[in-house]
Order: sequence, then C-alpha cells, then structure tokens
Amino acid sequence: MDNFKNFITTNIRRFAMVIALVGIAILFELLTNGSLLTPLNITNIIMQNGYIIVLAIGMTLVIITAEIDLSVGSVAAFIGAVSGVLLVTLDIPVFLAIIICLILGAVIGAWQGFWVAYVKIPAFIVTLAGMLIFRGLTLIVLQGSTLAPFPDGFRSISSAFLPDILSGGSELQLTTLIVGILLSILLIINELRLRRTNIKFGFNILSFPLFVGKLVVLTAIINAFTFTLSLYAGIPYVLIILVILVVGYAFFMDKTTFGRHIYAVGGNVNAARLSGVKTRKVKFWVFVNMGTLAALSGLIFAGRLNAATPQAGTLFELDAIAAAVIGGASLTGGVGSVIGAVVGALVMGILNNGMSLMGIGIDWQQAIKGLVLLGAVAFDIINKNK
Repeated sequence: MDNFKNFITTNIRRFAMVIALVGIAILFELLTNGSLLTPLNITNIIMQNGYIIVLAIGMTLVIITAEIDLSVGSVAAFIGAVSGVLLVTLDIPVFLAIIICLILGAVIGAWQGFWVAYVKIPAFIVTLAGMLIFRGLTLIVLQGSTLAPFPDGFRSISSAFLPDILSGGSELQLTTLIVGILLSILLIINELRLRRTNIKFGFNILSFPLFVGKLVVLTAIINAFTFTLSLYAGIPYVLIILVILVVGYAFFMDKTTFGRHIYAVGGNVNAARLSGVKTRKVKFWVFVNMGTLAALSGLIFAGRLNAATPQAGTLFELDAIAAAVIGGASLTGGVGSVIGAVVGALVMGILNNGMSLMGIGIDWQQAIKGLVLLGAVAFDIINKNK
C-alpha cells in the first residue's frame, strides 16, 4: 500500500491529466451519442492535432528552461509559405523541399536563440518580435494569395496511411493490429529492462503485482487503440511521425546529459552555471530545436490543408503553450515532460472536437478552453504550495 501511495504521490500531476483526458473523452462520448470515439473520428483527432502536438513538444522544452516562444505560429505559417513556393511555384522535389524548410526553421530558431541566450533579451520580447516579423514575411512570400495544390507526395505526410499489405481484401487492417502487438512486446521488454536496472542500483520500484497491473493496462490501451484504427484506414503517417518524436524526445530528456541540463537550467539557472552547465548554449539549442519543430508543424499543416495560406498558424502558439502547461509544464521552469505535452494537446484536441460535434459555437469553445487552461495552472500552483 505504501508503495502504491508513493507511486501516486510522485506522479500526481501526470495522473491527474491522464484522468482528466479519460474523463473528458467519456463525457463527450456520452454527450455526442457515441460519435467521439468512432474509428473515423479518432483518426480525425490525430490528424487534426498532429501539428499542435509537434509544437507542444518543442514548447515544453522551451518552458522547462523558464522561457517562452510566441512566434511558433508565425514561423509555421512562414515555412508553409516557403514550402508552397518551393513545391508549387518552383516544382522542387518533395524531399529536397522538406530538408530546405527544416534547415530554414533551425536557422530561425538560432536567430531567436542568439538574442535570448547571448544578448539576454527576454524571450517574450524576442519571440513577440519574431511573431510580427515572420507573419509579415509570410504575407510577402505569398503576396497575399494562396498557393495550391501541393504534390501528392507532400500531401501524403499529413493525409495518407500506412499501406496494409496483410489484409488480403479484408476490411480489418491486419498490419495495424500486428503493429500494436509488436509495440506491446517492445513495451514489456523495455519495462522489464528498466525494472532490472532499478533493482540493480537500489532504486525504489513498484511491487510486482502493481508492475504487472501497469503492463496489463498499458498493453490493453495500445492494442485497443490500434484495433480501433484498424477498423477505419489504419495508421496515418502523421501518427508514425508523432510516435518517433515522442519516443525520441522522451528518451532525450530522461536519459541524456543535455536533457538533464535543460531541467537544471529551468530549475535554477545560477546553480546550473556554477555546476558547470553551459546555460547559454542550452537555451540557444532549445530555441534551435523549437524553430525546427515549428517548421515541421508548418509542413504538416500545409500538407493537410493542401495549400499555403497567409492565415495559417493563427493562434498556434497559444494552443502549444496551453498543451504544454495542461500537460504539466511549469511556467516557472524546471518541470515538464514530453508525454505530458502530448496528453495536454489531446485534452485540447478532444475538447475542440467534442464541442464541434455538439454544435457549440467557436465563442463558447474559446471560453471553455480558457477555463481549462486556467484550471490547469491553478492546480499546478496549489500542488506546489502543498
């Protein structure tokens, strides 16, 4: 029992957000008469929120360092505009255009990171200026018009699905089911390896019954999710991109020296500096990373929209910040996780989708999302005070 209580106490914020996500999903499933959790709508939620999840991952790293980036929506729009020029106007090969756009996003992140990390201008001011600069550049590049359509190879990033080579004409996507089974096996192997490592070094671990229960729940969730996807069109490519990003960044933040330095800088920048952490370098590269992910988000959004428009990216920065904060990132720095950012983004995505299915107007949607964000921050502050 004490082991269970310690586990819950240590992960209280993470569990609270997961419980909130499940509760919101169940609520809207009931209110929409079962429309929310249909295979088609679950696929739509993933594809509609993919670009926000990408931004939320990058924003979480920025917030962990106790900084903020208000320019990501404008950067995403600018990169989308550049991709339109490269692919629609100049007819450059898709792969080359994507590489150019990602490099350009990294350069933009380096530009902003330089002013924040080395000139020590507050990130709020630098990225607010960036918001205006890149929104203006978007209008200049597109000359106020829309560029469309994109090549099919580019659109497939956001709207195509992993080919099903095993179903043999069956309506059930067998490839998707097998992917779910393989992911479950990998999860179990990884959890067993981590448990053996923790035992070896004398760390606190869950009791064996709780450990088995945790594996059963996680594998059930994975296979239920992939089974649901298999009933529609299978696994969208954007989901594969998201899984790679989430696993990669979670490993980076938890298992690498640089990831721990990011937490150290956000927790106490002076103590980190005295401990030998190159704090300016850390902040600089966090903004480079944010610029790259903003570029990727812009490409995903442009591909889904099948057009580069001057209005793209509007309020993306607020959605990304909200997702990171709802997912557990603290605006004072030093606290947050990649998994939490995904949970926060899904909370916002299900809220949007559920309210749209219910026919609630955009005015009430914005008000409700604002209350959810306020509640998440209040919970964080109350939890810290306790």
